[in-house]
Amino acid sequence: MIQTFRAHDAVELAVLERSGFVESRHIGSAVVVAGDGSVVTKLGAVGSPIFPRSAVKPFQALAAMQSGVPLRGAQVAIAAGSHSGSMEHMDVVSGMLKAAGLTEKHLGCPAAWPADPAARARLLRSDCGKSKLAMNCSGKHAAFLWACTENGWDTAGYLEPNHPMQRAVRTVLEEYTGQPVRHTGVDGCGAPVMSVTLTGLARAFTTLAKAPSDTSANARAATVATSMLDYPWAVEGHGRPNTVVMEELGVLAKLGAEGVLAMATPSGASVAVKMLDGNGRAGTLVALTLLAACGALDVPEVAAVLDKVVPPVMGGGRPAGSLRLGQAVSALLD
Repeated sequence: MIQTFRAHDAVELAVLERSGFVESRHIGSAVVVAGDGSVVTKLGAVGSPIFPRSAVKPFQALAAMQSGVPLRGAQVAIAAGSHSGSMEHMDVVSGMLKAAGLTEKHLGCPAAWPADPAARARLLRSDCGKSKLAMNCSGKHAAFLWACTENGWDTAGYLEPNHPMQRAVRTVLEEYTGQPVRHTGVDGCGAPVMSVTLTGLARAFTTLAKAPSDTSANARAATVATSMLDYPWAVEGHGRPNTVVMEELGVLAKLGAEGVLAMATPSGASVAVKMLDGNGRAGTLVALTLLAACGALDVPEVAAVLDKVVPPVMGGGRPAGSLRLGQAVSALLD
């Protein structure tokens, strides 16, 4: 059976401390790649396969654009994002479907309640129930469907691995990671999820992040990177970690389920993290610290962002501890 790395191959990336007691430990693997694609730092099993989950949405969006979808502005960002289901997010996705001559019913993702509190309250008040538009992958699905109408492809089977849209995704993913896809599964939204390594994922983000300043780069890749930074609210949501990182540091940031996170600076320095326990709460702390440790980001600026996106450990309504770096990461700062 194909599987990801085991606990004995992982390192301690972060710990949760409560009242002076280490209550939880997050083990995993992480890699930092320089702008030239060389590995700068590796912690754990960075060559083992992982399912990157939504961390590869920028490349799925790129595949849709290369298939003829005329995405623009916030549409690009939401196709590359995992949005919180705000009314603004749902309006963008609805507009994409309308441009494709389709409606919400064509979406193959499951219906969901918005993660955005205001949007959730509005749906509850209106007795509308769950919505496929509110599902955090609806932007990606809308882009896939739009590609189908642009090319005359079957819209009913667009999530099948052998569908032209998903073959295009595979081609892009293999090109940007520099690795063949070894295993394909089903993601939470119903789309195919294709295995990569952390090193391959980081290198893909290196190429993507450098595209806007590289005259020889794929122009659509440059558009994906630029749009994510120009419309960070569409990638995740106002006040949410990926959005804050992009707004304040100008760093591409894309989370994936089960503890995956990838980031890249405009110079191409990138990081990819996989928490083996699947809990992503320490991902931003670890990823930004690793970029700062290699000199790709300014330490005080990173600290200021972490203060906003890493919540304190609470007890009785008051701070009682913190999420902090594990020894494998903190040693790099010495």
